[in-house]
Amino acid sequence: MAAHAIETATRPASSSTDVLALVGRIAIAVIFILAGISKITDPAGTIGYIASVGLPFPTLGLVGAILVEVVGSIALIVGYRTRAVALLLAVFSVVTALIFHNQLGDQMQFLNFFKNIAIAGGLLNVAALGGGRLSLDARK
Repeated sequence: MAAHAIETATRPASSSTDVLALVGRIAIAVIFILAGISKITDPAGTIGYIASVGLPFPTLGLVGAILVEVVGSIALIVGYRTRAVALLLAVFSVVTALIFHNQLGDQMQFLNFFKNIAIAGGLLNVAALGGGRLSLDARK
């Protein structure tokens, strides 16, 4: 391990860093909670949208998306298995961008594609740095 990595690993985080890590996890999770609730409240619309892009088993896709978005976001907020959950949500965001927002000539699809990529980038930072001291992971 490099000297900087050892120093970073052993240096206690400041309370502001802990709060920022928690607020960051919540801010990223909100988009997934809202998307999951949207799917729960309009399952037929979501199934139709999934089917419209040619994916098989759209009902299974709906259930999977709801689980990833709702359960994943709750786990991210409380900091449970934060690195793994953040990585899962990052992959989900990229896959969603590639499948559902790939018409980059359409300005809204272009923006949604890169919104998903930006969210994935933030989640990769969470995966790299962990949940911080204000997380269930820190209680080990």
